[in-house]
Amino acid sequence: MNRPVVVGVDGSPSSLVAAEHAAQQAAWRSLPLLLVHGYLHPLGYGVPLNPYDMGLPAPTEEARRMLDRTAEELRGRWPGVAVEAHQVAGGPAATLVAESRRAELVVVGSRGLGGFAGLLLGSVGAQVAGHGHCPVLVVRPEEQPIPVGGPVVAGVDGSEPGRLAAVLAADEAARRGTGLVLVHVASADDARPVPDAVAESGAAARAESADLLDATAAEVTAAHPGLTVERRPVRAAKPERVLIELSGDAALVVIGSRGRGGFVGLVLGSVSQALVQHAHCPVLVAHPQPADAA
Repeated sequence: MNRPVVVGVDGSPSSLVAAEHAAQQAAWRSLPLLLVHGYLHPLGYGVPLNPYDMGLPAPTEEARRMLDRTAEELRGRWPGVAVEAHQVAGGPAATLVAESRRAELVVVGSRGLGGFAGLLLGSVGAQVAGHGHCPVLVVRPEEQPIPVGGPVVAGVDGSEPGRLAAVLAADEAARRGTGLVLVHVASADDARPVPDAVAESGAAARAESADLLDATAAEVTAAHPGLTVERRPVRAAKPERVLIELSGDAALVVIGSRGRGGFVGLVLGSVSQALVQHAHCPVLVAHPQPADAA
């Protein structure tokens, strides 16, 4: 099944940068690119806002021209990528979440039209990152070009979402021809003197961290034998701060949608939320593909 790379486009600078990233991803994966514009107000979610109006509004000509222009520009810059553009009668977030069921990857910008200046990640991007049914690439900040240097960084914690993040990160590093950094953040030791039992517990935690990184590295290098993998165990109180700092020199950070300690009702864990809001490079949220994607 030739599942496309899907990107939400609304004409904002953020969405146009996201479209460029999506075209690059489509080229790397030899997949088609689908530009999608959900043209109802976000609060409408595909339902007419006027209860007395039983029909849906027609697509706007202005949006059609914007989509056609964007598609044509991308075809010119990425001649090997098949580009299509659709307008959908639905809210932007709901439309992209629905499209994610049939996509290989969904790409969203940091903030689209109507975003508030204080929000690093707009509500549409946050909803798609949290509820997508396939991996979601959050592209920000909009003023930076597509990164070409730096490693791909993956946070691993022994959970299944963390394992999936490492696998996708290895795939991305192989596509880009760059290295992979696997990071495991364990709780920091207290700076004060500690009883022997606590010291032994810390040593056991460090050994567990090394074993986890070794096992993860062995799995990803089995799929990509030539890949350079750095194992980086870190002791820190806040895993998100470590990953945000590392994102400053990275081409991409890949994280699971929810790691250890997550609640069933929580779509994005606290570390994942912090990364998609504050990372200095694009962030790939590693949602598993739907069952029919296999």
